[in-house]
Amino acid sequence: MSRKVLGLFVAVSVIWGLPYLFIKVAVDDGVPPAFLAWVRVTIGAAALLGLSWRAGLLPSLVGRWKWLAAFALVELVIPFPLIATGEQHVDSSLAAIIIASAPLFVALLALRFDASERVGGSRLVGLLVGLAGVVALVGVDVAGEPDELLGAGALVLAALGYAAGPMILKRHLADLDPRASMGGALLVATIVLIPAAALDPPDATPSGSAISALVVLGFVCTAAGLVAYGALVAAVGAGRALVVTYINPLVAVALGVLFLDERPGVGALAGLVLILAGSWLSTRQVSPGARRDDVVGTDPLVGSPTG
Repeated sequence: MSRKVLGLFVAVSVIWGLPYLFIKVAVDDGVPPAFLAWVRVTIGAAALLGLSWRAGLLPSLVGRWKWLAAFALVELVIPFPLIATGEQHVDSSLAAIIIASAPLFVALLALRFDASERVGGSRLVGLLVGLAGVVALVGVDVAGEPDELLGAGALVLAALGYAAGPMILKRHLADLDPRASMGGALLVATIVLIPAAALDPPDATPSGSAISALVVLGFVCTAAGLVAYGALVAAVGAGRALVVTYINPLVAVALGVLFLDERPGVGALAGLVLILAGSWLSTRQVSPGARRDDVVGTDPLVGSPTG
């Protein structure tokens, strides 16, 4: 692995482990979920559309807005507020672990929406193991706490969106430069989220730490994270780039422990191990001679939540 590739891998792993910490900082300061999501996508859209304009990429979006809108809806408009809502009720580390279940939903959605790719063999085992991890996490750490169950439910729905979005990207937008496609999707999300953000603005001016968190979420976790991931995929291919999916929740848990004094419970730790193991098994690449019925697609962006 070259220094450039290693640097990209470390960068993406860290960048996509960061959002949960900064979302927690912002929502604990009183920033409403929809407003937080709107600020984040607005900053990201401005950054990526500016880069796309300078690179002459904006004309490539002509005629693609229907699919950009569909992608934005399931990947940004719905998940971003849901994650912020979830973190109003659960720790950032717990949120990151639940979002790590997105590859499991990729396997489940493939059963219905991609008939040519069926789950079987070790991948079926992985799917069941990962789902058991979700059950362990929710059943042990948040059972009996209505607010926490609500937060966990919001996060599960966000993970489902993160699984559906890349399927749209794979079929209809994969030929576009990621700076342009992600910038266009972020622009759509910015417009769609305006009413929700306007209806529920912060009650008071956010603190300096919350404003800093919003800036980091927009420029670093959204704009820079998407560009760095695209560069990593181009350098090493889809399968190897997917390894970041299994690293960023570990980064998020470590940050929660170090900076927010979070202490993941037994259910969270057991869930983390089972979810990561199940995600790896259910989406891993297989050898060329493997049976077709044991294959689930490993698209560059499938199962790679941005958080």
